[in-house]
Amino acid sequence: MNLIVWLIIVVAAYASVGFWVANIIRAFRLGRTPLAATLLALPLAALLASMFLTPAVRIIAFEAVLAAGTAVLAKVFAPAVDVVPQKETKTSVLHLVLISGSALFLIPFFWMFITSVKEDSQMTHFPPEFIPTQQVKIKLDGKDAGLVWMTNNGMRVKGAVTETFPDGTEDVRVLNGGQTKRVSKADVTEIRRFDPVWKNYPDALDFLPAESHYGLVNLQNTLIIALMSVIGTTLSSSLVAYGFSRLKWPGRDWLFGIVLATMMLPDAVTMMPRFLIFRDLHWIDTLYPLWVPSFFAGAFNVFLLRQFFMGIPKELEDAAKIDGCSYFTTYWRVMLPMVKPALAAVSIMTFIGAWKDFMGPLIFISTPQKMPLSYVLQLFNSSHGGEPGMLMAATTLVMLPVIVLFFFTQRYFIEGVSLTGLGGR
Repeated sequence: MNLIVWLIIVVAAYASVGFWVANIIRAFRLGRTPLAATLLALPLAALLASMFLTPAVRIIAFEAVLAAGTAVLAKVFAPAVDVVPQKETKTSVLHLVLISGSALFLIPFFWMFITSVKEDSQMTHFPPEFIPTQQVKIKLDGKDAGLVWMTNNGMRVKGAVTETFPDGTEDVRVLNGGQTKRVSKADVTEIRRFDPVWKNYPDALDFLPAESHYGLVNLQNTLIIALMSVIGTTLSSSLVAYGFSRLKWPGRDWLFGIVLATMMLPDAVTMMPRFLIFRDLHWIDTLYPLWVPSFFAGAFNVFLLRQFFMGIPKELEDAAKIDGCSYFTTYWRVMLPMVKPALAAVSIMTFIGAWKDFMGPLIFISTPQKMPLSYVLQLFNSSHGGEPGMLMAATTLVMLPVIVLFFFTQRYFIEGVSLTGLGGR
C-alpha cells in the first residue's frame, strides 16, 4: 500500500510541477511579467506553508499549494493565458517530462562518477553524501591529524585526532588550549572540505596485473574484437541482405524465413556446439572465437538491412545494369551507399555489444593477457569489491570510450534505436 501511495504522490508531483511550468512559459510568451513573477514566487509560498509538517505530508501539501495557486492565478489571468495555443502548452509539458526522465536515467552514471572520486569511508555515511569530501588534516608532531569539531567545557572548539582506539574512542587535542581528551567518535564531527579523490583512477590501474601494462593490453584486445566485429558484421550482413532483397532465385523467401527463425535460438543453446567447433580448430584461448562469427551474418542485422534495400527504387539498379555493372559492383557502388544510416546503426550497436561482451571471453579465454576489458573488470570486482572507489573508477574508465562514441555518433545511435525498436533491450 505504501508503494502505491508513493507512486500517486510522484505522479501528482509531476502533474503539479508540469502545470506550474506550463503556465510560466505561457505567461512569458505573452509578455505578462507580473504573472510570471508571481508564479515563480509560488514555490516559496508552498514551501513556507508545508515546512512544519512531516516529510510525507509536506510533499503532499507542497504539491497542493503549488497546483491550487497556479490554478487560481491562471483563472485570474484567464483572458491572457488562453490566447496561447494548447498545443504549445502540451509541448512544454512533454519536454518537462522528457527532461525529468532523462535526469532519472542519468542518476546511475552520476552516482558511478561521484563514487569514483570519494573516499571508501564516505560510502558508509547515512544519509548518503553525494559531494566528495575529505577530512581536513594538519601536521601534528610530524604526523597527519584529522581536524574535528568537539565540545569542551560547554564550548564548541576545534581539535585534532591524535590516536584512534578499537573501542570507538579517540584522543583529540584541543588546538587552542593544547590539552588532550579521550572522547567517543559519536561526540565529534569531522571537518571536511570538497576534495575529489582523483588518485582512485591511477590506483585502479596500478592494481591490474603487471603484464597488462596498466590495462593497455586489455584495451588493445577489446579494440581488436570490437573493430573486427564491426567490419565482419557490416560486410556479411549487408551482402546477405542484398541477396535476399534484390536478387531473385528459387527458395529465397523460404530460406529467409529459416534465417529469421534462428533469432528464436538463445545464445546458451549454441554456446556448447560453438565451443566444440572452436576447440577442434584449436582456437580456444585466442581472440578468434570472439570476432570470426561476426563474418557469418546475423539474422537481425540481415532483416534490418534487407528492409532498407527493399525501399531503394529499382530504377537505380536498372541504370547500373545498363552501365555494365555486375551484381557485386551494383551492391558495392550503388546500393551500399544508399543504406548508410542503417549501416551506421548496425556498426554502432555491434561495437557496443562487442565492447561489453562478457560471456564470450569467460567461455573461450583463460590467459589474462588475452582478456578484454569486460572480463578484467569482473576480475577487479572479485578482488577489490570492498573498495567501491577504485571499482567505480575502473568502471568509469571502461565505459568512457563508449560514452565518447555515443556523443560523436548519437544521431546514428538514436536512428538505430528508432529503426530497430530496441530502446528497452
